Amino acid sequence: MTEYKLALVGFGGVNRALAQLIAERNERWKTELGFSLKIVGVTDLFLGSLINRQGLDAASLAGLPAVKGALAQLPGGNALALNEVVIKDSGADIIAEATFTNPVDGEPATSFCRWALESAKHVVTTNKGPIALHGAQLKALAQRNHVAFEYEGSVMSGTPVIRLARQLLAGSTINGFEGILNGTSNFVLTRMESGLGFTEAVEQAQALGYAEADPTADVEGHDVRLKVVILANELLDAKLNVSDVRCRGISTLTLDDIDQARQNNARWKLIGAATRQADGSVSASVEPRLLDNAHPLASIGGATNAVSFNTDLIGTVTVSGPGAGRTETAFALLSDIISLHQAAAQNRE
Repeated sequence: MTEYKLALVGFGGVNRALAQLIAERNERWKTELGFSLKIVGVTDLFLGSLINRQGLDAASLAGLPAVKGALAQLPGGNALALNEVVIKDSGADIIAEATFTNPVDGEPATSFCRWALESAKHVVTTNKGPIALHGAQLKALAQRNHVAFEYEGSVMSGTPVIRLARQLLAGSTINGFEGILNGTSNFVLTRMESGLGFTEAVEQAQALGYAEADPTADVEGHDVRLKVVILANELLDAKLNVSDVRCRGISTLTLDDIDQARQNNARWKLIGAATRQADGSVSASVEPRLLDNAHPLASIGGATNAVSFNTDLIGTVTVSGPGAGRTETAFALLSDIISLHQAAAQNRE
């Protein structure tokens, strides 16, 4: 049975939920998955940092008060976020990176990933920024240092869309995809179908925790654009930059637009899409699209995400599931750890 030492970078909802899962299920994972997880380090801009090579109590971490410098209250803790020290010197085998996404340069998460990979440590992350903006360089760095770089949760949270497409659609060429890849914008459109105006729908999304105080990245399509880049580069062998994806959000849609669509048995959805052209190039976009009610994505409501793959052998394959949520996204980190564990086991055979 293998024990992996884990350092958590960022201790908001996702890594806190991972700590809770470790507290509740670690013994079970020994039998079911063939490994256990030991948390040896935590660092967070707000909470501070803590290292214990003998292992930290996962339940105590999960219950840590969300107050500034809280990690300093524990033995050996520090009110400062000693990110590089925790990543490089905590004795961790795996770095679980779950900080905020900076869509401009991918920092500081990109540096966190780079430090870990340069130190020959595996990285699992839910962060879109490093993958969309610096994915090729980080993957090459991981390969040079013979470690895993996994990021299943970067597109659809706990719904394993990247791994599913790679593994279960292997042998069939994926020629393109279109997806609802942002739960906030989809929730807003669903509420507008119920009669709420755009502003009121956004305010309700904020009240429920779906939208940030500044919802621009969600409703203007910037979040989806990063995810389109990731999916296109991973599954269509594209080499897209974020600037290659034309982008338009849903803020200009009105209740009249929604009503007119209803009368025509259709719905508006914010769709991220990419298509392989005849010459092999890949075009991509994010924009509101009017979908006939028979379209596989038209019935996806609320904060749910979904993506439809266009394949050459079996036609259209649609996958739907949660695109957000603390536990759901923590599960994506677990699935990445399972993947690297299975790869290591195969290499030993």
